[in-house]
Amino acid sequence: QVRLDESGGGMVQSGGSQVLACEASGNIASISTIGWFRQGPGKEREFVAAISRKEKVVKYSDAVKDRFTISRDNPLPSAVDTTYLQMNNLKCEDTAIYYCAASFFSPTDTADSYRIWGQGTQVAASS
Repeated sequence: QVRLDESGGGMVQSGGSQVLACEASGNIASISTIGWFRQGPGKEREFVAAISRKEKVVKYSDAVKDRFTISRDNPLPSAVDTTYLQMNNLKCEDTAIYYCAASFFSPTDTADSYRIWGQGTQVAASS
């Protein structure tokens, strides 16, 4: 079994930066991809970014590319597996609960491909 725990959320001013972390524990050798999704107030959940093991494949949504960077610390399959989301130049519309999710497949922006989800962490960007 795999567990995901997000951290790093909070309030930030527009234009500022924030880093989210997603720590995977349990049977982490089975995880291929870690993705970040978000759900803003009154909005549908949307894809943000995803990364494969060894950072070989990375995907971003159009809304965040050039501002957000996803990276993954996974030196050994059976050791640490932490994925980071560096968020720069935050905008009010980035305000959302951010979830990390694990998939056994290659990176995709389809939420249904991700079988394990964290509890989420709130990010609030204000002007």
